[in-house]
Amino acid sequence: MDVIEEVETGSEGSSGDEQTRAEKDIKGFRPAPVEVLDHVKINVDPDTPISTLRNVIISSKSDLSFSKEELRKVEEKLGQAFVEFYQKLRLLKSYCFLNMLAFSKIMKKYDKITSRNASKSYLEMVDKSYLGSSDEVNKLIERLEATFIKHFTNGNRGKGMKSLRPRGKKEKHRTTFFLGLFTGCSTALVAGIFVSIHARNLLNHEGRQQYMDNIFPLYSLFGYIFLHMLMYGANTYFWRRFQVNYPFIFGFKPGTEMGFREVFLLASGLSVLALAAVLSNLDMEMDPETKSFQTLTELVPLGLVTVVLLITFCPFNILYRSSRFFLVRCAWRCICAPLYKVTFSDFFLADQLTSQVQAFRSLLFYICYYGWGDFRRRSNKCLQSNTYEIFYIIVAIIPFWSRVLQCLRRLFEEKKPMQGLNSLKYFSTVVALVLRTIYDLRRQTSWRIMAATSSGVTTIYNTYWDIVIDWGLLQKNAKNHWLRDKLLISNKAVYFVAIVLNVLLRLVWMQLILDFEVPFLHRRAMVALVACLEILRRGIWNFFRLENEHFNNVESYRAFKTVPLPFYYEDEKIL
Repeated sequence: MDVIEEVETGSEGSSGDEQTRAEKDIKGFRPAPVEVLDHVKINVDPDTPISTLRNVIISSKSDLSFSKEELRKVEEKLGQAFVEFYQKLRLLKSYCFLNMLAFSKIMKKYDKITSRNASKSYLEMVDKSYLGSSDEVNKLIERLEATFIKHFTNGNRGKGMKSLRPRGKKEKHRTTFFLGLFTGCSTALVAGIFVSIHARNLLNHEGRQQYMDNIFPLYSLFGYIFLHMLMYGANTYFWRRFQVNYPFIFGFKPGTEMGFREVFLLASGLSVLALAAVLSNLDMEMDPETKSFQTLTELVPLGLVTVVLLITFCPFNILYRSSRFFLVRCAWRCICAPLYKVTFSDFFLADQLTSQVQAFRSLLFYICYYGWGDFRRRSNKCLQSNTYEIFYIIVAIIPFWSRVLQCLRRLFEEKKPMQGLNSLKYFSTVVALVLRTIYDLRRQTSWRIMAATSSGVTTIYNTYWDIVIDWGLLQKNAKNHWLRDKLLISNKAVYFVAIVLNVLLRLVWMQLILDFEVPFLHRRAMVALVACLEILRRGIWNFFRLENEHFNNVESYRAFKTVPLPFYYEDEKIL
């Protein structure tokens, strides 16, 4: 895209002539004849819950029975198609320019080495060739600009060109500044927490068990989110370093994607809020003046969750609103699976949520602890409730069940048996998770045997799928033996280390069934540690998953989104 900007630098200066020419094109533009449009029928694919259900219930409908919402989506898809086509034309224009430039430099180098003056005649031949003399691409670009500005921006050229040529994202110094500031504050807060614990000997305090049972699960939620954000920030850094086109893969709007600095900034900001809440909670507990206000101290974690939720759903254009709303939309589509058409960002997010089982259970604990009033006496009776136990199982399987439904939707649309096997993989994980949770609650030998068996089978299934299907590795006849033909990282040992780590970290969750105990760790701390290791595994998985997807796009020549046009020709339907 940088080359495109250089090619078009000259045209930016003559914006006045360009605008005048565009206005003439707009005035002289005539729509296609009516007899051609009569053969075109609107076709809106079901991509929302209502349209999907209606498409299932009503197999056919009149060509003219379209709502305003459907017509709005038709216009939106046509606009996207124009933008993508425009980007292709810009790339084609830059391709022509680069070929001409390369030939010119080669001939100049040839003249310099051979002391001949042959470049002039050859360059004249190239200039007269179709590549050098054809102006069809420029005319098509001008016509497309005129059409788009007239029909999609009501003649507003500035707005239209902004949509057609989105500016590249610029790094901001204040992002780096606040990242360093929040990182320093987080380090100071961590040191303050350790000093507070050591000075007051809280590890041997009589309320230690009570704190681990009631307060630790509340704050561990932010630890899981913070770690996952760190892993995603590291992913974006390495994707950019190895030139993985992750904005295109995820479907981010150009110029709105978050870089690793922005992700680290949000992660460090969250850590400052969480650590400040932890430290203030400890100080309020030990301060004689505030110790009597026990209810107030218990409300600190709830206040922190409220702040985070308010920031996430804030409608104002602050704190990366486009990225926040993109995340919220993807999460909603995951919840409503299989009623929405599945995109890469949808099932990628659902995969991330499968590594946040303990975070979902922490949210459930928030509802139980504060909803039932247990925070007033700092003693929860959640596990004594059958209702809580049922939801304790349900919230854990929600992400996996969402993936099952997404795979079934893709199986129905794409007719690929691989999606059926993928749904079976996630369903086996649901069964293993249910059995493991029941054993964790009941502690009976029969449940332990079933949980261990199902977990073992699921671990083998998932590990194979991670390495062979998602990463595309372990190809025996590949150029890079036991890896794949193309690799981003030149050091092949990295891939083998990643395979070993993935296998080991997949086996870690078996510890919860085998009941390995570490004397110096509380059981809840052990569960949190296992959850953190799963998040680390997911971060490693993310990089190689997108690397494989990137190579699939390259091999399929997918450099642009394929926007399905919202209409069809009657002749095509008959065929």
